[in-house]
Amino acid sequence: MGVTVEDVMQLSVFKNAKVLTEIHAIPVEWISVIETPVENFVRNHEFVLSTGIGCGEDIAALEQYVHDVIRSEASALAFATGRHIFKVPDRIIQLAEDNDFVLIEVPWEVRFGDILQEVFRLIALEKETEQQHAEAVRQELINCVLNGKGLQEITTILFNNTRIPIAISDHNKQIRANQQFDRYFIDVLNGKREEEYQLVTPSAFSDHPLSHYIEKYQIKDESCYQLTILSNYKKQGYLLFKPEEDEQLTWVVLTILEHALTACALYFVKENAIEMTEIRLKDNFLLDLAKTSIEIDKSLLSKAQLLGYDLEKSYICLVGDIRFKKAIDDHIASDDHSVKSSSMHSRNYYIQKEVTHAGDVLKRDTMTTFDEGEVIVYLEADAVTYSKTANQFLDLVERRLNELLAGITISWGISCPKEKDYTFHQSYEEAKAALKIGRQQHEDGDRTFFSDTRMNRLLMALSHEKEIENIVEETLEKLIEYDDKRQTDLIHTFIVYNKYNSNVSQTARALNLHRQSLLHRLRNIEQLTGLSLLDADDLFLLELSVRLWMLKKVEE
Repeated sequence: MGVTVEDVMQLSVFKNAKVLTEIHAIPVEWISVIETPVENFVRNHEFVLSTGIGCGEDIAALEQYVHDVIRSEASALAFATGRHIFKVPDRIIQLAEDNDFVLIEVPWEVRFGDILQEVFRLIALEKETEQQHAEAVRQELINCVLNGKGLQEITTILFNNTRIPIAISDHNKQIRANQQFDRYFIDVLNGKREEEYQLVTPSAFSDHPLSHYIEKYQIKDESCYQLTILSNYKKQGYLLFKPEEDEQLTWVVLTILEHALTACALYFVKENAIEMTEIRLKDNFLLDLAKTSIEIDKSLLSKAQLLGYDLEKSYICLVGDIRFKKAIDDHIASDDHSVKSSSMHSRNYYIQKEVTHAGDVLKRDTMTTFDEGEVIVYLEADAVTYSKTANQFLDLVERRLNELLAGITISWGISCPKEKDYTFHQSYEEAKAALKIGRQQHEDGDRTFFSDTRMNRLLMALSHEKEIENIVEETLEKLIEYDDKRQTDLIHTFIVYNKYNSNVSQTARALNLHRQSLLHRLRNIEQLTGLSLLDADDLFLLELSVRLWMLKKVEE
């Protein structure tokens, strides 16, 4: 509690002093000599010395002086009697008693300088003791974290040294540790009780720097306090405490709470580092699994089990290409690297969360990682119902993601299930190939199953033949040059024309063109390629060449 009036009165310099009212264990933080007028020269918990000069013969002035000292919330008032005041009047003593205030008479022969010296020495000694105690608590808190102990141990240390109920929550206000903190307040703050509460910044009740950062929860007629736990300017959690009265929040208690903030921040940083290390280990493991052909042996199965994965189950691979609408992309591109990095981590966090949630709903294991704008998911699925499972899974993921991340679209490629000789790398390659083909043929946000890409894969295999490559180049060379030079899109015009089985009216409507404009484009296509769109063989050659050329573009 620090130095009290009782402690001061035990000093030898006060052996001949006379206490006129009852002594209380009131703190003494300073001592000064103050004569009238008091004004704002007296601080809270200050021990005041006075000769009563100017008031000795004026009882009303003396009464006003004592009243002003009491109102300033001083700890005590000691009059030097024998010259200006020979005896404190009964009326003044009664005033002090009525206000539960300590009033003292000191013989005139006792020098104020001696009193000041002794009291300052006592306060300094107590401050040194408090600082040593606070430093010992600081070391105990830091060692608690460094030795691998948790937040509950931190609250125990705090309660043992402050006797104030303490709780620690994370940044989501979920209580992580509690030491005799009122459960009612916790339930209200977590929304488990339908009580209204208000968070306010109280007026500073101490000159300790920490007091300016304390926030106050007001719930009906009761209140508790909180301090924010920060690390690198990032909010990690909250320290909640509920003193019975504000007087408990002394300088030394606030210093201990300040040290507790440092210990809590260190704990959360350590916890985050462990979590990030686990995430990196999982990411690296899954990326190796996807991108390299690894034999599934006992060693790999054991390593996977340590990371929480069961590789003996049957999985399909889903590769998603993550994109935002152009306006959002432009906004992100205009920001600095740190903002883009933060945005990416936040995006990945939400995707990971929804993938896990969808897996839990379907009671399917999932394994997820990210790589250069792609999300790679291994989803537990059997060979018979894998397509239905994949669609149900993606429906769940995308429905919730669209609510959380406005403007996001993910195009998916989905592999086939493997019954025997299964390799995760092969499954990834299938999903990746399906994604590439799907992005070339469809709009953003579509899903392409590898099993539905047989024709495209056949064409892709043909496109690598040198002679076929030459035929495609010869057929489309002038058409491609014309489109590049004139900024036209005759190839797209042909694709739509072919899609509608050479129906001019339907094609014109689909392209939003006048019929004559479309016919003009079709004549240009025939002139540039030397092929007739009315000849079945020529039409087939042109269609095959366009498809092979577009597949080649996807591969590049």
